[in-house]
This record gives sequence, structure tokens and C-alpha cells, in this order.
Amino acid sequence: MGNSRHTTKNSFWVKGGFIDYQSVFLTFVIVLFGLMMVYSASSYRAIRSGYPGTYFMTRQAVFAVVGFIGMYIISRINYRYLSNLSVILIYIAIAMLVFVLILGRASHGATRWIQIGPLQLQPSEIAKPIIIIYMADACVKRSKYLNTIAGIFKLIFLPIICIGLIAVENLSTAIVCFAIVVAILFVASPKLFNLMILGAIGVGAAAILAFGVGYRSDRFDAWLHPETSESGFQTMQSLYAIGSGGFFGRGLGNSIQKLGFLPESHNDMIFSVICEELGLFGALVVIALFIMLIFRFKFIADGSVDSFGGFIITGVITHIAVQLIVNIGVVTNTIPPTGVTLPFISYGGTSLVFMLAEIGLVLSVSRQMRLTE
Repeated sequence: MGNSRHTTKNSFWVKGGFIDYQSVFLTFVIVLFGLMMVYSASSYRAIRSGYPGTYFMTRQAVFAVVGFIGMYIISRINYRYLSNLSVILIYIAIAMLVFVLILGRASHGATRWIQIGPLQLQPSEIAKPIIIIYMADACVKRSKYLNTIAGIFKLIFLPIICIGLIAVENLSTAIVCFAIVVAILFVASPKLFNLMILGAIGVGAAAILAFGVGYRSDRFDAWLHPETSESGFQTMQSLYAIGSGGFFGRGLGNSIQKLGFLPESHNDMIFSVICEELGLFGALVVIALFIMLIFRFKFIADGSVDSFGGFIITGVITHIAVQLIVNIGVVTNTIPPTGVTLPFISYGGTSLVFMLAEIGLVLSVSRQMRLTE
């Protein structure tokens, strides 16, 4: 095996190394496409609200620039140093999640944001990469815990606290975070039966939270009977958008549903606008871009010099894949409605910045990966 690294294990900054330009290019293309679709899906709403048509796209572009700068800086950091910070980071995440429940800003009936001047931060989005780092570190340092169900519960205790705090106001994001935990455990654990028990407990807890809260149980009615449910309006408008797009779509910028009919057209439901304007062909191209990005990440994970790096990439892959599947499932009414965004594409600064930070982690691992000569 050859090695292109030009850094030592103990150095903080990574010098040289293998830069996976394919991952960088795919990420850039997806983000750029997202900016285009945010503009198309939000310009009508922006003008109706008294802003320039480019208002939401400009804000998203600023966050994209910040995210890419952060991605580059993180890619130059030796990811092994994060191992020493994992416990501190998880406690910071817990503190932020508690704070947002007590003093957070409410929107759309949920308290999920911390207001800092003109900026809004969503701690649940910040918690995702932190959970990835913590779980990757815990599975390396406390691998003996993976042999028993009791040990697994000790290992995931702090992430489960995070997930529980997120679930209070945002069950869908909590499910994504739980999937990240289970995926890393699946790769790290030698005993599948223990993970099956954990998964069953997680599904049971999600079901209780879903049916135990009125507005969440209403979403199941909207899923099963969108045409008659009081909560089915958004689902029906999404299906109208998808159905009217055909194979090649109405054309970029020509969506009808975004003109005040489809709620959250530039956010959670942006995939519906993609289907309406670019058709099935455009939707398949978007999905193909994500699949190619995930396969690049798998290539980097396979060449990782240690388990810690491999587990980090497992978490990032799971985050992107699960969120992509859930979002598309919602807009096509395959699963009950949730508030999960389309990765890199939906409007949302916190989500975009911290997802690009996760790409930075992947690139940090790639800089030190093993390469076959």
C-alpha cells in the first residue's frame, strides 16, 4: 500500500495528502443547484413579502460561502484531534438543546431556534456532526462496550439525551440522529442481535412520541387520507406539483405550485418544485448526484487509516442518505409528513453550514487515507 500523507499522527494541521476533488466537485454542484432552486422556489414569496426576488437565494449564498470556508479549514485539521474534544462537544450540544427548549424562538408551532441578532441557529443541526464525532470516538475508545446490550446503552447514553431533547420539538430530526447512532454501531459492533434490540426500542419510542402528541398523529391521517384530512393540504399540493411536471418538467422557473399554493416551497418541499420544473428527469439527476457523492465517501472510508475516520464517514453517509430518503418520501407521500430538509438544497443556513462542515471532516480523513500505488 502506498501513502500520500505528508503529516504526522500528532500534528494538528494536515499538510498535503490526497484531496478527493470528485467529492469537492459534486458537493459544489449540488450546492450551486440548490441556490438556483432556492431562487426559483422563493422569488414569488420574497416579492410578496416586500423583499427583492433574490432575497432568500442571497442569504443562502452567504451561508454557502461561510460553509465552504469552514469546510476547507476543517479539511486541513487532523481529524484525530476531535477525538479529544468529543465529550466536551456532546455536553455543549446538550446545553444548547436545553437552552433552546427554555429560551428558544418559536416558529410554525415549534421551538427550535436560538436568535442571535439577525441570525437564527438551530441547535439540532449542530448536534448532528457532534453526535457523529462522539459516536465514532466512543466506538473506538470503548469498543468492549459493544459486546453487551448494557454496554451499548452506556456508550450511547449522552447521544440519547441529545436525541431525546431534539425529539421534544422535532421528532423527524431525532429519527435522523438515531439512525446515525445505529449506523455507526452497526459498522462497529460485532453483535447484530444487540443492535436489533436497540432498533426495536428506538422504533417503539418513536411510535409513542408520534401517536402521543396530537399534531403528530394528525400527520398520519394526512399521509393516509391527504385528500380529506384537514392537515393534508401541503401533501396534496406537493403531489400536484410532482404530477404536473411529467418527465421533463414545465421548465426552470415555471412552477405553478410555488405561487402561494405549496407551503415551504423553498424549504422542506423544494423537491416538489424540482419535480414540477425539471420533471422526473431532473429529479433522477439530483438523486444520481447524491448517490455518486455517497460512493465517493465510501471509497474514502475504505481507505481510512483508522477506525475513527471510517466511523466518522459512516455517520456522514447515514446523515445525508437518511435525510435524502425521508425528504423525498415526504414530498411523494410515501411516508408521513415531517420537517426534514433536502440536504444542501433546501433553504436553511444552519443546516447548510454544518453539512458542509461534515464534508470537511470527510476531506480531512481523505487527506490521510491509504492509497494503492
